[in-house]
This record gives sequence, C-alpha cells and structure tokens, in this order.
Amino acid sequence: MRARLALPVALIAAISVTATACRSSSGGSAGKGTPSAASGAADYNPTAYDKLKDGGTYTTAGTFDDQGNPFNVNGGLTASRVWAWYNANAITFSPTGEVQYNPDYFSDVKVSVKGGKQKVVLTINKKATFNDGTPIDWTAIKATWKANNGSDKDYAASNTDGYDQITEVARGKDDKQAVITFKGVNASWPSLFSTFLHPQAAKVDNFNKAYVKKAHPEWGAGPYTVGKWDTHSGDITFVRNPKWWGRKGKLDKRVYVNLESTAAVNAFKNGQLDDVPAADAESLKQVKGIKGTEIRSGGSPFVYSLYFNTKTSVLGDKAVRKAIQESVDRSQIAKIQFQGLDYKEPLPGSALLYSFQKGYEDNVSAVLKYGPDQAKKDLDAAGWKLGSDGIREKGGKKLEVGYTLPGDDPLGKATAGALTAMLKSVGVRLTVKKVGQADFGGILNERKFDLILSGNRSMDPFGARYLCETYCSDRDSNRTGAGSPALDKEMRATADIADPDKQAAAANKVEQKALQDYARLPMFSGPSTYGVKKGLANVGATIFHNPLPETVGWEK
Repeated sequence: MRARLALPVALIAAISVTATACRSSSGGSAGKGTPSAASGAADYNPTAYDKLKDGGTYTTAGTFDDQGNPFNVNGGLTASRVWAWYNANAITFSPTGEVQYNPDYFSDVKVSVKGGKQKVVLTINKKATFNDGTPIDWTAIKATWKANNGSDKDYAASNTDGYDQITEVARGKDDKQAVITFKGVNASWPSLFSTFLHPQAAKVDNFNKAYVKKAHPEWGAGPYTVGKWDTHSGDITFVRNPKWWGRKGKLDKRVYVNLESTAAVNAFKNGQLDDVPAADAESLKQVKGIKGTEIRSGGSPFVYSLYFNTKTSVLGDKAVRKAIQESVDRSQIAKIQFQGLDYKEPLPGSALLYSFQKGYEDNVSAVLKYGPDQAKKDLDAAGWKLGSDGIREKGGKKLEVGYTLPGDDPLGKATAGALTAMLKSVGVRLTVKKVGQADFGGILNERKFDLILSGNRSMDPFGARYLCETYCSDRDSNRTGAGSPALDKEMRATADIADPDKQAAAANKVEQKALQDYARLPMFSGPSTYGVKKGLANVGATIFHNPLPETVGWEK
C-alpha cells in the first residue's frame, strides 16, 4: 500500500507541530543545542481493548479526499485514513516499525526463501468476507497485485515498487490461502498487503474512478462501515458493521466534520471535537489547559518539501532551481515553524528515511549548501542579469516564480513571506498565489504550480521502497517531473537488494544523485502534537502505528 502521502503545509495537521530552532547558515543543523536526531517517541495513550468501555463517539475535523482509493496515484493521506475506517487493516506496524499481522484477516503468515526466491503464504481467516458477501480469499490478493504491478498502464497506481517483483499470486491449499512468489527477496513485502482491494474495486475503471468523492462500503470490510457520506457538507459518519466477524468495535460512531484548521481549534475548545492537531504555537496555546483535555506530542514520520515544477519555462532550467535552493535558509523556515514551542530537530536530509531511523543519512547536505552568494554567481552564469528594480532578467523576461499557498494558516503565510525575502535577495521575484485548502490536491496532482510546499507521511518503516515513487522520472507520483531514464534504472536496481541495510545504503547514494536535479528540497518535519480529551485511547502521536479501528475508544 502507498505510504508516502501528500498534503498541504496548511494542514500541518496532518500531524505536525513545531518548535524553537536556532538559525544556521548551512548544512543539516538547525542551530545550537539541536539533537542529532528528531524525536522518535510515541504518545497516544495505548490502552488494552478490554480496558475500554463499550459505546461512545469519536469526533474530529476531517473529510474525504477527491480520490478515495489509497492505491491510486491521486489518493492522499486523507484517503488512507478514511479508507482504514471501513476497509481491511490486515497488517499494521508498531510505533517503531515492527510488523503486526491481524488474525481477523490473516490467520497465519509464513515467509520462506528458496533458491534466492521469496515465498509468502497468507492463510486468510475463514470468516473473512467483504460486506457484499464475497469471500475474502486469494483472488483479492491477486487482484490487488495485478492492479498495482505496473503491467497494465491503464491503472493510475501510486506505487508499483514491490508489486512488480512478484512473479505469481496463486491459490494455495484452498481458496482461503494465497501463495505469493517474488523473483528475489523483498523485506518490505508487508507494506504491499497491509490492506487489499475487493476484486470489483480492482477493475481498472473502478480503481481509477469509483472512489472519486464516493465511498463503496459494499466492497469494504471491518468493524465499521459507512453510516453517512455527505457529498454536500463533506461530513462522514462510520457506524458498527453488523457483518463484521471479529472483535466488536468499541465506539458506536466515528465522525468526521468538515472544518478548516482555525474552525477546528474553536470547535475543540467548545467541546465539539475530541482531538485537534496543534499546528503552531498559537493553536497549541489555545488548546492547552482546557479542562478535561491534555496535550499529546511525539515524533512524526513526516517531511515537508519544497517542490519545483520542472515543466515550467523558468524552473526547467536546473541552474535556476539550484540557485533558488541555495538561497533558501532552511533553518530560518524551521525557526518560523517551530516558534514558541519547545522542540528542536536537525534539518531533514532525506525524503525517504527519518533521522530517528536506522540507515538514515543526510543526503541534502551532501549535495547542497546554503549560500546566497553562490546562488547569485549561478544566476549570473546562466545569463540572468540584475535589473534596476533588483529583479533579474534574461531576454527581456523577468525572473519571476509563483508560490502556491493553500488555506489561511498563519505559518503558511509567514513561510511564504520568508521565502519571498530570501529569493528577492538573489534577484528572484516570488509571486504568492493563494488557493483554498480544498483545491490543493488537484493543483498538486495536475502540476499546476511553480513552487509548492507539501508534506509526505510514511505509513510504514520501509523508506527505501519509495525511492522510485518519489524520484523516478516516469512516475506520476513524482510531482516535480524531474529525473532521467538512466537514473530511473539505478533507482529500480535498489529494489532487487535483499538486505534491508544494504538497500538503504544504496538508496541513499541514488537519492543524492536525484537531489542534484534540485527539484525537491526537504525543509522540516516537526513533531505530532494534539489537544485530546482525557480518556480517549489509542489516539495521538503513533509514528508508524495505525491503531485498529476496533481498539479506538474511551477508557472505562
């Protein structure tokens, strides 16, 4: 399943809150006193199932994505989160990334390697059934593989990596067993089948179009199903699923109310929401100290990057992209993001792995140094001469670049202002284009931007698996359009490395090459911080963990 998901910085929601960092002029440090790694701590009130009361409602701000199929290239973080409430959660991960098999779906899992080829045998729970009565069996695993392996280009699949290493999905001892054979060894295979598709949903037209602003609970399974899906308001309600065969969901209802970030904070203060992301110092200040609530804060497998659209006339020039990146003081952006909070982290050096993970390397600092003076020299050499107004020009055209700013988030505005000043100092005019949060996904997916700041969240610990999804030139998921067939070949070769440590090392080397296209600049991560009503269990900063829906609820 897709693991790296885009969202606007305005939804730092999504999980990030941030804090004080000191200024630095280069490299991977965000200043004095900065730790060598970002926080990998979890804070979500982990509570055993039998310690939760039966009943209650869990309400947060949220809505559905334009594309609700998380396997689709246009499915975002929202799609994955909503999907998980009415579809299978067959494999999950602990906060630190250990694999957890859900026996309500997979009653047994066996992995073996013979002759250099890996075989995974999934024995499916005999009771497991889709809501429309179709048995969940080996054909669902096969259909998921076929839709995502890249063999049929009509599928707008998010990530074919891993699926394209499978040579066969066959029926085992009966229909309730799937035998998956790989051409080599794939350590990250659990991320491929953490959830799966109903065979009907895996048909190409349905895969691409059926989930556009729609839900298909008949193709789903699990402790909850759709109770309300309001296409007008954007609100969603999940209710207990009478067709569920496993442990009963503790909640009566899971409710999403479609609210912008500012309205969500007010709704939490008024007791209408049960948790809310504290996305900046101001929102944290507002949600702190409210009677009956607490702050939960931990690490976050997120990185926010500045994307460059290499298909535009100006940003098609690598020299211009490099100069812009050299002019961006990332530590100053981090200072804005983290202002007024008690948090520090090193500047992110990768779009694949995080500094709290084994195998992480600071690949950004290996290829880029903050240096406005060097940026000026690069622009001079590229023929962009300084005009009387302080803006460079070439062939009668001003060096002007757009910056898309979604929503009304104050941090987003402050970041845009800082970037404008940084680029102006080297002779580049940044024009800020404000858009609604709801328009963000379409703008990113259709590449209707020059520069845009967007976040990606890892849903599993296998960062090296997403090298090609992130950087390959022939992948729609590479929103920058950068890259080359030769580099694509190097990236794909890393997928064949069986040893996870060696694979990560190889991915780091290739990422350094990809970063020298100067089309994507990792900017900051930040922690996950939430205001949460006391007694709400298994909710908060979970890192790689995705608590099963039936285990979310209220303490007795």
